[in-house]
Amino acid sequence: MERNKQITIKNTVKQHIINNSKEYIIVLLIFVIGIFLGVFFVNNIQENQRVEISTYLNNFIDKLKNTEKLDNVELIKTSMSQNIILSVTIWFFGTTVIGIPVVFGIVLYRGFCLGYTISVCISMMGLSKGIIFVLISLVLQNIIFIPAILALAVSGFKLYKSIMKDKRKENIKLEVVRHTIFSVIMMIFLIISSLIEICISTNILKVISKYF
Repeated sequence: MERNKQITIKNTVKQHIINNSKEYIIVLLIFVIGIFLGVFFVNNIQENQRVEISTYLNNFIDKLKNTEKLDNVELIKTSMSQNIILSVTIWFFGTTVIGIPVVFGIVLYRGFCLGYTISVCISMMGLSKGIIFVLISLVLQNIIFIPAILALAVSGFKLYKSIMKDKRKENIKLEVVRHTIFSVIMMIFLIISSLIEICISTNILKVISKYF
């Protein structure tokens, strides 16, 4: 029974991606462009900015080392609230015709942040330590976070295209409801990514921070 349920979910997700493959390609392309812009930005910053970033990174690692016990509850609250605000923002702008550029802008910015963070870690800590730091601090939660953000953007994009194609009030209401339900599901995944980030990634990072 459980296996059949897993197969059904897997097939549903697969069919959803196939049905919206063009939208996913566009949104993914925007995200990848954002990553490259983040990397490019770090590689072209001035020396004084590089020193400031290096100091910030070292202070962050020192804080992890010297903090006896992390306040996981407070960290989870902060991370969850940020992800909830992010998902509500994408949902809101996704429901407005003129808001789609904002949705794409958010996707571009999230890609920029990821590229920037990865590039900073590797540039300031060296290849081996930088990759280890990135794998521990970013990978686990982003396995869920990135697909959820992309799916939210695709849902808003799909709503925009549907409204442009059929402007009848009944169709608009139906598509908005679908977009809202889908957005709530993606918000749940973003909340899960927050739990993974704090309960697993951050705590593992604290344990091994003494090696950085």
